Amino acid sequence: MASQTQGIQQLLAAEKRAAEKVAEARKRKARRLKQAKEEAQDEIEKYRQERERQFKEFENKHMGSKEDVAARIEADTRIKIDEMQKAVNLHKEVVIVKVLELVYDIKPELHKNYRATLK
Repeated sequence: MASQTQGIQQLLAAEKRAAEKVAEARKRKARRLKQAKEEAQDEIEKYRQERERQFKEFENKHMGSKEDVAARIEADTRIKIDEMQKAVNLHKEVVIVKVLELVYDIKPELHKNYRATLK
């Protein structure tokens, strides 16, 4: 009987050591997964920053900075407004004269749809 009890004790001790090894292996696996996840996040962040830098270089190369674009639009707008103002000043007198002629030269006549009923 003593040998059976001793055998059972050995089995229980072996089972306990196996459970500890399994638990330790799970902890190592969890640490490795966490470390791999952190490394992947770092790599993703570095890649994102690199692509952002490349995009900004591309944008500056092909479109210029936002201030440059705004300045170009402002300059174009000023040029167009100046051109319109010159056109207005050039044609203003002629238009005023024509409008006044139309207002002052009234020619009374019957409308073409008016029917003469006095016959």
